[in-house]
Amino acid sequence: MHLVDTHALLWANSAPELLSAPARRVIESKQIKVSVVSFWELMLKRTKKDAPLADPVAWWERYITRASIEALPVRVGHIAQLDTLPDLHKDPFDRMLIAQAAFEDLPIVTADTAIAQYSLIRTVWK
Repeated sequence: MHLVDTHALLWANSAPELLSAPARRVIESKQIKVSVVSFWELMLKRTKKDAPLADPVAWWERYITRASIEALPVRVGHIAQLDTLPDLHKDPFDRMLIAQAAFEDLPIVTADTAIAQYSLIRTVWK
């Protein structure tokens, strides 16, 4: 199983040509989980001028729920894991995805080079 970050998740459904070949293979394998943190991020950004999605609820229903992709909830252990993370990445959503990946021992599909700096997780992109 792999955890897919928010950008890779969006690209998989709207611009798959932006995915690397390894990322595409992982996502197409359906051996993936997505975090509710990604849904939360999309909901909070929906009213911004450069929002990635205008209607995250409908998008989530179509591409996650109906596709039977497992949504990873936020657990107490994930939050506690945040305390062990070095301060390499400032985005709170990405930091939670890193904590979840570390706690669950899941590689994370991401193009984000700041996420790839965390030695306690494995990333898939290149």
